[in-house]
Amino acid sequence: MFGFAAAQSATTDDAISQDELVRRTQELFDAVVPGNSEPWKKYFADDCIFSDEKGRTMNKAALVADIKPLPSGYSGTIKIAKVQSIIHEETAILSYDLDETETVFGQKLAARYHGTDTWLRRNGTWQIAASQAMRYYEDPAVGQADPKKFADFIGTYELAPGQTKTVSIEGEKLYVERKGKREQLLPETSDIFFRKRVEGRVLFRYADYGKVDALIDRRNNEDIIWRKTK
Repeated sequence: MFGFAAAQSATTDDAISQDELVRRTQELFDAVVPGNSEPWKKYFADDCIFSDEKGRTMNKAALVADIKPLPSGYSGTIKIAKVQSIIHEETAILSYDLDETETVFGQKLAARYHGTDTWLRRNGTWQIAASQAMRYYEDPAVGQADPKKFADFIGTYELAPGQTKTVSIEGEKLYVERKGKREQLLPETSDIFFRKRVEGRVLFRYADYGKVDALIDRRNNEDIIWRKTK
């Protein structure tokens, strides 16, 4: 998703409705692709705080600098959906999904985000004082694997005494089971797997002698190692 800008609006507003908040928010995102920072200057407060899905927390100067046109060969749209709001006196909270489509030299991409904005009316003007975005998790595309290699992965893996999981084959599918919960390991590549709707990856480590000696649960670039016992 793209950056955000902030500044003080020169106009004065009375009570505000959800429809008006949605209109203003869509105006912000319509301005992203051409790199038009004016709506961001208008609707974000000078002292705003924005935290994006990449983990960045930006002030006004950083937000304004982040508004740039998409490069040549890129195009896209960002549309608001599934809106909810709480509006009370001088405060309004708008919660919504963002459906992003992007075309990169003819190739289509899509992503889904969720945003929550806190609008405050100060000195008669409604502006965003705080905003936070997150990206919805999506499973990777299923890739190709060599079922002939699955025999290397079969066995029991131990994290600690009494903490084990087993890997088995059924037909040309690979499964992992722990405490009665059985899940299919879907291939991303021939040696990297994932579980449906579970963030992270499962890898099998080969020892120097050529045999698998561990199963690795990788989450956010950190590994939990289950050592193969049999």
